[in-house]
Amino acid sequence: MPEGDTVAQAAKRLDSALAGQVLTRSDLRVPRFATADLTGRTVLDVAPRGKHLLTRIEGGLTLHSHLRMDGSWKVYAPGERWRGGPSHQIRAILANETRTAVGYRLPVLELLRTTDESKAVGHLGPDLLGPDWDPDRALRNLLGDPARPLGEALLDQRNLAGIGNIYKSELCFLLRVTPWLPIGELPAETADRLPLLAKKLLEANRDRPARVTTGRPRPDERLYVYGRSHRPCLRCRTPIRTADQGDGSRERPTYWCPHCQQGPAPTP
Repeated sequence: MPEGDTVAQAAKRLDSALAGQVLTRSDLRVPRFATADLTGRTVLDVAPRGKHLLTRIEGGLTLHSHLRMDGSWKVYAPGERWRGGPSHQIRAILANETRTAVGYRLPVLELLRTTDESKAVGHLGPDLLGPDWDPDRALRNLLGDPARPLGEALLDQRNLAGIGNIYKSELCFLLRVTPWLPIGELPAETADRLPLLAKKLLEANRDRPARVTTGRPRPDERLYVYGRSHRPCLRCRTPIRTADQGDGSRERPTYWCPHCQQGPAPTP
């Protein structure tokens, strides 16, 4: 699933292609909004909110989309071949005279009043890359359920917005605790570091084409633990382990080093 830094990059590309331009084509391929026509309206801006995208359009309208696991927005020049997937996967087309934005496999696509954006994103916690970022509030949210496993708390967008499965695993490694440690058992100094460290990681990768948490240039060493199951830990050489952990709604593969990270973990 795209995480906050990836969504911010998508918003930047869309904003560059669409903002300030009049739409010459509008096609929303979801039943509820199939008859909506935005042609002739100017796109005002495209903003990220956690893992959500908000395309604001003249007339007080916002096109809200979420990429989830497989969705993407692609931007094409006139005459350029569309390469984001087969045509039956297209959910949205927004075009002006110089660029066409095509949304593929978008599981969430809705047109709403800009004044009603809170209905779509009002439940989110402070955005790690947004103007509403508040580390103290984020930490209070995380600690609100002390018995909850750290990994689950980090994935819950109501606590803080923008962290996905990759950053969850990497953050837990950097904090030297397992994702299954009850968040209330984090040492106070470690808990205090958590929101600031999360923000630092996402900000460092906001404009990078390839995500890096280790500072190492080699492609196979850009991440400490994520995707490295059975490979040696970059710190201690112990084989990295993996097990499923979710956010309370879906299980996802989680990676950790059994030597560097302290706390409970599934048995092999």
